[in-house]
Amino acid sequence: MHLFLTIALVHLVALLSPGPDFFFVSQTAVSHSRRQALFGVLGITLGITWWSALALLGLQLVLHRLAWLQQVIAIAGGLYLASMGLRMLRGAFTQASVTHGGAAAMPGGELATLRAGLLTNLANPKVVVYFGSVFSAFLGQGVDVATRWGLWALIVAETFSWFALVAAFFALPAMRRGYLRLARWIDGLAGAVFVAFGLHLILARRG
Repeated sequence: MHLFLTIALVHLVALLSPGPDFFFVSQTAVSHSRRQALFGVLGITLGITWWSALALLGLQLVLHRLAWLQQVIAIAGGLYLASMGLRMLRGAFTQASVTHGGAAAMPGGELATLRAGLLTNLANPKVVVYFGSVFSAFLGQGVDVATRWGLWALIVAETFSWFALVAAFFALPAMRRGYLRLARWIDGLAGAVFVAFGLHLILARRG
């Protein structure tokens, strides 16, 4: 039980640090709806499900040995995040941004939002490095398979619960009224943040 509490606390601290997933959920909730944002949360959770499972299976060791593969994944992810940011910035300078919430109101509805949430999470390969570090630090050889996959389920559930709370908070009427007054500025800021995340992934791999 102590191990589960420790991992839950460590992961909560990581979730509290704003990243692409947080900005995606908050932007979608405030500019569209809580329901739409929850589909994005589901996509993000699917990404976490994938990354954490791969970390348990030792993918971070493969990426450490194959630096070129990690570089390719990081650059591809950086390009995706940067392109999403540019779409948000472009939307911030159009009338559609004020009316519909810009890039957060994605064509295709809820399934498109789920897909965008999934891709936003998968675009950051540092997630698997994070999980690999956590698992290697707290899971020794004496931890059985059932406990390992129990921790995996805990992380998935904790991720979904946190981002569902974020979606609920930013979908509050007061938050949405504030968004309608400052839509272009908020969309522009969110776009700039995504571009910055993308460039960081790309340039960090080239450094």
